[in-house]
Amino acid sequence: MNHIAKIASKLPEYGLDAMLITSPSGERYALGFHGEGLLLVCRDGAHYTTDGRYIEAAQEQITGAQVSQTTSGNGHLAQARAYLEEKGLHNVGFESGEMTVDAHRRYAQELPCILTPAQTLLDELRASKDLEEQAIMRRAQEITDEAFKAILNFIRPGLTEREIAARLVYELMRRGGDQVSFDPIVAAGPNGSRPHAVPGDQVVDTGMFITMDFGCKVQGYCSDMTRTVALGQPTQEMEEVYAAVLSAQKAGINAARGGVAGWEVDEAARRCLREAGYGDYFTHSFGHSLGIDIHESPNAAPSEQGLLPVGAVISAEPGVYLPGRFGVRIEDVLILTENGCEDITRSPKDLIVL
Repeated sequence: MNHIAKIASKLPEYGLDAMLITSPSGERYALGFHGEGLLLVCRDGAHYTTDGRYIEAAQEQITGAQVSQTTSGNGHLAQARAYLEEKGLHNVGFESGEMTVDAHRRYAQELPCILTPAQTLLDELRASKDLEEQAIMRRAQEITDEAFKAILNFIRPGLTEREIAARLVYELMRRGGDQVSFDPIVAAGPNGSRPHAVPGDQVVDTGMFITMDFGCKVQGYCSDMTRTVALGQPTQEMEEVYAAVLSAQKAGINAARGGVAGWEVDEAARRCLREAGYGDYFTHSFGHSLGIDIHESPNAAPSEQGLLPVGAVISAEPGVYLPGRFGVRIEDVLILTENGCEDITRSPKDLIVL
């Protein structure tokens, strides 16, 4: 899988002769491969350089681009310079949202071209996932659902958050995940009021909520899900908060579709929590795009004025966080369509009591 042709087709729209891609995420999107290399995509071809660690895999896996190996005397920039001169390429876009100031200075000094900021070119393409990308993300999400089912049989009083997090990583990897999408979050009891709590030595016990946020990567693409479960019988307040969060998530999912502004999806969920009396305790956005990176754009957030495109893959993750007491978050992953969305997370969402 690669997206070289899609990138090339966008170059005239941006007035570019070529696009310089140097970030791991950009490289993965363009080539379906990551080898710590440098890629130049022009209107009628592409050239990729990598070193001896990756050259055999690159030659086997990459299609649609010339693949060359770097040496100590003929590195990335030397080969890029030769390619630009050979093809007569002058106006070259670069990943302005990814490249450091020092890297830009080095490229500008070494390459015989004008470097034009063009992060939007890649961002717009990556915002809408094609069917092949969606299929990979469905598989990643299937693995995540399977890992959740397994972890329910593992959790018991006396375990620490750290032990549960480690087991989640194991369950994801043994089922086919290539790596985790991010370090898992496991937050028990009072730690649940911290949306991005770091798993520690908190021991889980009866009467606690346990929030678990985790995912894996398959062929470079992420999954993401959160479930909050009760260990032992929850209090009435805990049940009420859980019900409010679940209602908010369903409201946001019902509002999610291609062509709707991100803030509208967020507001559908946020309104539900305000009406339930928990609006002040929902402290983040309803959802974010994900794909090669766990956080991409556009988002289902209060500040998102742009329209969510058909094919966007976004999280649906409202939460309520009562400081020092407990928290609840429920997260699924949605693929947006013209008429609504498809929820590709299959794990149950009604409150699970272990």
